[in-house]
Amino acid sequence: MIERFVDACLSRRVLLLLVVIVLVILGLLSLRDTSVDAIPDIGENLVIVYTQWAGRSPRDVEDQVTYPLTVNLMGIPSVKTVRSSSMFGFSLVNVIFEDGVDYYWARTRVLEKLEWAGRDLPEGVQPTLGPDATLVGQVLWYTIEGEGYDLYTLRSLNDFYVKLALQSLDGVAKVAGVGGFVKEYRVEVDPGKLLAYGLPVTRVIDAVKSSNLDVGAEVLEEGDTELIVRGVGFIRSLEDIENVVVSAHDGVPVLVKHVGRVTVAPDFRRGALDKDGTEATGGVVLMRYGGNPRKVIEAVKAKIEEIEPGLPAGVRIVPFYDRSELIDRTTRTLEIAVILQIVVTVVVVFLMLSHAGTSAAVTLTLPVAVLVTFMVMNLRGQTSNLMSISGIALSIGVMVDSGIIMAENIHKRLALHGEPADPAGRLQIVASAAKDVARPIFFSVIIIIIAFANIYFLRGQAGKLFRPLALTENLVMAASAILAISLVPVLSYYLIRGRVRSMDESRVARGRGTGEVERGQYDHPE
Repeated sequence: MIERFVDACLSRRVLLLLVVIVLVILGLLSLRDTSVDAIPDIGENLVIVYTQWAGRSPRDVEDQVTYPLTVNLMGIPSVKTVRSSSMFGFSLVNVIFEDGVDYYWARTRVLEKLEWAGRDLPEGVQPTLGPDATLVGQVLWYTIEGEGYDLYTLRSLNDFYVKLALQSLDGVAKVAGVGGFVKEYRVEVDPGKLLAYGLPVTRVIDAVKSSNLDVGAEVLEEGDTELIVRGVGFIRSLEDIENVVVSAHDGVPVLVKHVGRVTVAPDFRRGALDKDGTEATGGVVLMRYGGNPRKVIEAVKAKIEEIEPGLPAGVRIVPFYDRSELIDRTTRTLEIAVILQIVVTVVVVFLMLSHAGTSAAVTLTLPVAVLVTFMVMNLRGQTSNLMSISGIALSIGVMVDSGIIMAENIHKRLALHGEPADPAGRLQIVASAAKDVARPIFFSVIIIIIAFANIYFLRGQAGKLFRPLALTENLVMAASAILAISLVPVLSYYLIRGRVRSMDESRVARGRGTGEVERGQYDHPE
C-alpha cells in the first residue's frame, strides 16, 4: 500500500506540488491566526458563584448563604468538587467540573441550579456568576494617573468611562476596578435627634429612597401635539439629599439635615493598589475563556489610545503589566531555536552529501511539516504556547531523519547508475529507491508517535501542561513521515541533477574515519 502511494505521488507529481503549495498558504494563514500565549492554561474547569450580603459577619454569611448554595450546587452533573469561602459581606463558591466538560455548558448548568438554590437564601440576596474567564485570564493591568487629581476622581473616571469602554471589546470578559476610593454619598444620622423627633432610622432610609426617582404620568394633548408629563426627582447634589422630607413635627417638615449630616465619603474597601510605593487606582482586564491573548491586548491598547483624548487634561492611562511582553519573549526564543535547528540541519546535510539539490529536497520538508502542524492546531482551536512550540523544536532532529534516509537513498542510486538518458528511466530509478525505504520510514515514525501516547493518559494539571507538547510532536512527526514518502521523492526527482557523487567521495565522511566504501555496496538487489 505504501509503495503504491509512492508511485501515485511520483506519477502525479505536479498535482502533489500544487497541493503542497496550498497547504503552505493555509499554514501561513493559520500561523497568523493561531492563538498565542506564553504557557498552557492549566487552571481548573472552574465556575465562580459570587453572593453579596452587605454588613453581615462571616458566620452569618456562612450559615445562611454559603452553606445552602454549596449543598444545592453539589448535585450538578460532572462536578468534581465544590469549594467555598465566607468573608465579611460576601460569599464565594467555586464549582470545579471534570476535565473535558464544555466550559459554557458548565456555566449554564450552574445558572439553572441557582434558580432553585436562591429560594433558600435570605430575602434580597441574589447570587451571580463570576466572569467567563479562567484563573490565568488577567492579560493587562493599568493605572489611571493625573497630577492634581484625587483618588475619588480617578476611580470615578475608571468606573464610569474607561472600564465601560474596555468591556465592550471582543474577547474581554470583565474589567475589574482596583484601588482608589469609590465615591459614596453618606447620611450620618444622629441617634439623639431621631429620638427627639420620635423617628426610627428606617424612616430616613425610606424617605431618601423614595425621593431619588422620577415619576411617570400620562400625556397631555394640546392640538396635534402630545406632551409627556413626568416628575423629575433624581438627586443631583448634597443639598437635594439634605432637603428630603422625612416627616412632620408639630406641622413643621423634618428634613434629613435636621436629623443627620450628609457628606461624600469613600465606600468600605478591603484592599488598595500600590505602585512604586504610591497608592494608585486602575483596573484589571480579564480575557474571556478561549480568547486570543495577543489580539485582546492589542485591542485594549488601541481602545486606550482612542479614549485617552476624552479624559480630563493631564489624566493618562498607563499599562504596568502586559502579558504580550512575556508572550513575545517566549515565542521569539523558541522561533530562534527552531530556525537555528533547521539551519544546522541544512548545513550538515549539505556537507555530508556535498549536493545542494539533495540538501534542498530534505530541508524543504521541514517548514512544510511545521506549517501543516499549525494548520491542524488552528482547526482544533489549540493555543500556540511554550509547550506546543517546544514539541516542534524537540522533533526537528528526529523528523529530518525521515527525509535524510529517503533523499540519501535516492542520491546513492542516482550516483550508482548515473544520469539516465530519458526522464522515464530517471523516474524509475527514483521510484525504486523511494519504495525501498518508504515502509521502514513510515513505521519507524509510527513507533516514535506511539512512544508519546502515554502522555495523553496524564490527568489534571500535568495533563494540561504536557498534552500540547505531545500533540504537536505527534502532528509534526506524522506530517514529516507523509512528506518523506511523498514530497521528498518528487523533490529529489527535480532537484538531484548534474554530477551526483557517492558518499565515499565526501571529504567530511572520509574525515570521520569512515574509510573507503566499496561502490558495489550500493547495488540494488534485484
